[in-house]
Amino acid sequence: MSGTPQGSVWRQPAQVWAVAFACVVAFMGIGLVDPILPAIADSLKASPVETELLFTSYLLVTGLAMLITSWVSSRIGAKATLLTGLALIVVFALLCAMSGGVDWVIGFRAGWGLGNALFISTALATIVGAASGGSGAAIVLYEAALGLGIAIGPLLGGLLGEVSWRGPFFGVVALMAIGFIAVLALVRDGGEKREPMPLSAPFRALGRPALAILAVAALFYNIGFFVLLAFSPFPLGFGAMGIGLTFFGWGVALAVTSVWVAPALMRRISRTTVILITLPLLAIDLIVAGLLVANPTALVICIIVGGLMLGIMNTVLTEAVMEATDLPRSVASSAYSAVRFLGGAMAPPVAAALAHAYNDTVPYLFAAVSVLIAALTILLGRRALSHIDDAGEGAGEDAEAILMGDAA
Repeated sequence: MSGTPQGSVWRQPAQVWAVAFACVVAFMGIGLVDPILPAIADSLKASPVETELLFTSYLLVTGLAMLITSWVSSRIGAKATLLTGLALIVVFALLCAMSGGVDWVIGFRAGWGLGNALFISTALATIVGAASGGSGAAIVLYEAALGLGIAIGPLLGGLLGEVSWRGPFFGVVALMAIGFIAVLALVRDGGEKREPMPLSAPFRALGRPALAILAVAALFYNIGFFVLLAFSPFPLGFGAMGIGLTFFGWGVALAVTSVWVAPALMRRISRTTVILITLPLLAIDLIVAGLLVANPTALVICIIVGGLMLGIMNTVLTEAVMEATDLPRSVASSAYSAVRFLGGAMAPPVAAALAHAYNDTVPYLFAAVSVLIAALTILLGRRALSHIDDAGEGAGEDAEAILMGDAA
């Protein structure tokens, strides 16, 4: 992450764009079901807690499968792993669309999570390895794909959800099939040097203090992330299109700060300082959302403001994890992602259960406390993260230079 990158992040080989497009669609899957949660609950006679399990099964399997993705990709190669993941997503998204009960959808979302884990963990390493401009360019491009996917997912879910709750699932099938063909045709294979990873590699990686601290912080941070994303459609009380537009605004806010604001902040202050400023602001936003949950307009504003904070956090945490250890990036990413997705898996049903037991304010307060625990984790572990701050002194400047490459 040192030096001045050459060229622009937007000038990349065709294989990078193929993987980036598939990343957009993969990340769409996270927010795609958001606008149709109330419709699924109504059509399939499911409770809010049961409906939220659509997120839990998906994220739980994604997180657990992350522990084996580096083992798989080191044996069959990056391209085969990408294609396997994409194929699984196509199959299980189609099965979701054809399901007749919420239990079946929950189960098939778990299979979707397996495909998602194989694809996403390998995609970042593939983009880092193939992108021009170095790892800084790759991370910016990856975060741009994440932001675009998270923004488009709810909008597409809202549009297709107006027709039927099955519509968004069929939409993913079509788009992921296109992604599969693009990766098959454009991503090169056979040139990589395969060094088989032991199954224990991600577990050993979590023994590194810096990575362990970031993973624990991300677990609690992800609780806040997914309470905001997965629980909010219920108190909003909108139809599928209204929820889709709300979370489209949330996703655009996330994309803008992840690609442009986060690098600007890291140019001026250290990574841990950015985190310790952003997490308390996110907690305040969640508290306000909880207190004003009965006012749809206020809740929409809080959701979009939350997206601004989440975008900053996503980019800073991703860069921090890449610099946390001297381990292969695929191993570090897999270990970290496995832990953070577990936080996302538990958040939606816990939020729904708290709302049922108390009221709609309590889930947001629960999320705010979780986010503050994440901040405390970083604060207490800051000494172990000092080398991340040293490595990051030029990261923001590099990322901004990458983004502005065409204007130079």
